Amino acid sequence: MGAWLVSIEGAISQGIIYGIMALGVYITFRIMDIADLTVDGSFALGSCLCAALMVNYGMNAIVALILSLGAGILAGAVTGFLHTVLEIPAILAGILTQIGLWSINLRIMSGAANITLLNQKTIFTSLVERTGWTQASVVLVIGLVIVAILVIILYWLFGTEIGAALRATGNNEHMIRALGVNVKWTKVLALMISNGLVGLSGGLVCQMNKFGDINSGTGSIVIGLAAIVIGEMFMKKCLSFGSKLVSAVLGSMIYFVIRAIVLRLGMNPNDMKLLSAVLVAVALCIPVLAGKWKMKHSYIEGGE
Repeated sequence: MGAWLVSIEGAISQGIIYGIMALGVYITFRIMDIADLTVDGSFALGSCLCAALMVNYGMNAIVALILSLGAGILAGAVTGFLHTVLEIPAILAGILTQIGLWSINLRIMSGAANITLLNQKTIFTSLVERTGWTQASVVLVIGLVIVAILVIILYWLFGTEIGAALRATGNNEHMIRALGVNVKWTKVLALMISNGLVGLSGGLVCQMNKFGDINSGTGSIVIGLAAIVIGEMFMKKCLSFGSKLVSAVLGSMIYFVIRAIVLRLGMNPNDMKLLSAVLVAVALCIPVLAGKWKMKHSYIEGGE
């Protein structure tokens, strides 16, 4: 039983850190209605940059995280430029940026596939040493604080005039353009904010796992989408914008708890990405099937 509790605690703490990435994916996927595949690349960028700065340059853990955030913002800006200025479709622009980031990440890592942080002080190790808590408990506490701050900032931002323009662009691009808003600018800004959060999440995961890996971003977009749809299923009656942001983080936590449980039950770790894909597909198709079922029965009742 103790081993199960440790696994669940670790899964929840991991889910909170990945929840920051889910917040970024939520901005593009739900608010802007853009399928941004930059995520895999910008997540790895944040992870690789954080590891390289701390190990190769002895940089402070917090400063490394800030720069990971900035790197993600730049990655989003590149995707935004490709999409809005060069008029490349959003999904293809994200793929192009992601491919380019692979080479950039390798250069950041000086050609190495991964860099370990075993002898480095992260934002988590200091609190572990002071309190004697487990790594998972410290990650949980610090993760909750960071997520709370980010949710408050995003809630405030999207309540401003700029935030309203971002949301309106996602809802009805033609209408907001007719009102004189530069939709190219709003799209670029949304992609920058989104990938900035993804890069920050990558840096935090790097410090949590104590290594940066070139492949750390693989499948990140699937995890982000899974977190969003799972969170919406559990909080579908909560309609406020703040609750929707919280649902993305909650969905991430639930996703990692589910993953921890199935791994404990003996599932092959190599099958996890398949499970993630199935979860996302099922969660996305349920509302569609439910809508068709309701429509069909409403016709039957109307006919009677």
